Amino acid sequence: MPTQTHAAGGARRGRLKASPAKAETLKKLRNSVGQLSTTTTRELERALPWYGRLSADERSALGLVAQNGIAAFVTWYERPSLPSWVLSDVFGNAPTELTRSISLQKALQLIRIVVEVVEDQVPNLASEDDQPALREAVLRYSREVAFAAADVYARAAETRGSWDTRLEALIVDAILRGENTDALRSRIAALGWKAQDNFAVMVGSSPLEPSPSYVGDMRRTAIRYAKDALVGIQGDRLILILGGVEEDETAYTRLSELFAPGPVVFGPRAESLPEVSSSAQAAFAGLSAARAWPNAPRPVAADDLLPERVAAGDDAARRALVQKIYRPLLAASNGLVETLSAYLELGHSLEATARELFVHANTVRYRLRRVCDVTGWDPLLPREAFVLQTALVVGRLAAQPSTRDRTVRQGT
Repeated sequence: MPTQTHAAGGARRGRLKASPAKAETLKKLRNSVGQLSTTTTRELERALPWYGRLSADERSALGLVAQNGIAAFVTWYERPSLPSWVLSDVFGNAPTELTRSISLQKALQLIRIVVEVVEDQVPNLASEDDQPALREAVLRYSREVAFAAADVYARAAETRGSWDTRLEALIVDAILRGENTDALRSRIAALGWKAQDNFAVMVGSSPLEPSPSYVGDMRRTAIRYAKDALVGIQGDRLILILGGVEEDETAYTRLSELFAPGPVVFGPRAESLPEVSSSAQAAFAGLSAARAWPNAPRPVAADDLLPERVAAGDDAARRALVQKIYRPLLAASNGLVETLSAYLELGHSLEATARELFVHANTVRYRLRRVCDVTGWDPLLPREAFVLQTALVVGRLAAQPSTRDRTVRQGT
């Protein structure tokens, strides 16, 4: 045991005791820290154009990193076995400021300048015999700092990515709830959102076990067809909010391929951020009612599911049928409601409708074309005729009863 203790003590003394040449080099390094820092700052301003365009605070933070790097090199040169100096001594509290001010590429340029300044001073800092060892130490040091810088940026990116994901989820939830506050606008601006109009919402099923890159792939694909995109997963549902959409049909078709199997519904176009909530509500209502139309296209517009949504108890769909179809038909007069009603009740027969109304078949055709012009729905197409028939039903139920009807019900 005494022999082992003596050997260990000798080893420690061997590590702590430096050669005379190295001791002299260390002394010169300590005395030259200030001069090296000043030279480095001047070289940064001369060799890196972007450095001079930074704000005073940013230059100060980066200059401090450079000075810490030079001071830490002295400590490391004396005891190179210490692994913890890189992050604590060189970067200190600077990682957040560093990653916000400059890119990783520029950070490595800064490190290169620091290393070059120290290398240029090697002849003045070490004797001829000790210069190779000092140069090798500088190279090893630069490698360690470069790896440390990459680690700082990787950690910052990971933290920023996690924060952005949480922020995106909060924004999607706020939009779905109809929140329209300064806080929402501030949050969405923090994500770099630039679109001011042409908003769209798509909803569908999310994969049971999405891959780690699923949301990122969805967002990258969406950016091809829109200026901005938000992606949210709530349980088994996937929500995609687009801003600045240009080609609706192409975008919806392509993006629907990224949803899990099942219906995919997109809400009506929203022209402002406050309207996005209504579009999302329509899309979700359509998704809930989509199973009532098994042969619906994928994706399908929420407005194409108005009859199914009404049957499912969606008041917004009922109001839409009344306001966009029934009332415009009443306002157009010219017998459009009567002609459409007869046409639908008589099995979509032009001749039977003409006989019922005592008009020519061409008159029926003309009126049905007018129905299409007024409402945007063509009664000659079975699916659109179903929408029109539903509008007539809910419109009549929503109409105020006449005085005569009220009198009859009261028994007077």
